[in-house]
Amino acid sequence: MAEHTTNYASTFIEVAEDCPTDHAQEPPVGEVPTIGALHYRMIAEHPFERTSDDVIFSTWALRRGIDPDDGEARDEFFSKGQACLRASPLGKRYGWGVLSDAEGRVTLVARESEEYALLAADPTLGHTRAMRAKRA
Repeated sequence: MAEHTTNYASTFIEVAEDCPTDHAQEPPVGEVPTIGALHYRMIAEHPFERTSDDVIFSTWALRRGIDPDDGEARDEFFSKGQACLRASPLGKRYGWGVLSDAEGRVTLVARESEEYALLAADPTLGHTRAMRAKRA
């Protein structure tokens, strides 16, 4: 079975052009964690430890009561294309850039930080943006 991936290597996902905040914010955590809150926790608490695929699948699994370590469920999940971290609320709504290293492991970068400005101008990285919340 062909496996799809959401991973990027050596790429910086900048915040969406229509992101409503100029400072990165932690997504609110309610009784049921939102996708944004789960993405934030997984990446912020473990920078450069997980790939996009790890974060996307674990979020999906946790919200459905499936063990995130279930390899069979993961294979089935990635047997078809999935939305990548460009679609995450972190870059669309909460002001976080996502940096992936050469192995595809990710970390968060606050849009107001000096590191964000340096990464956004770095010609050695691939660059893309988080998806817009609304059509242009």
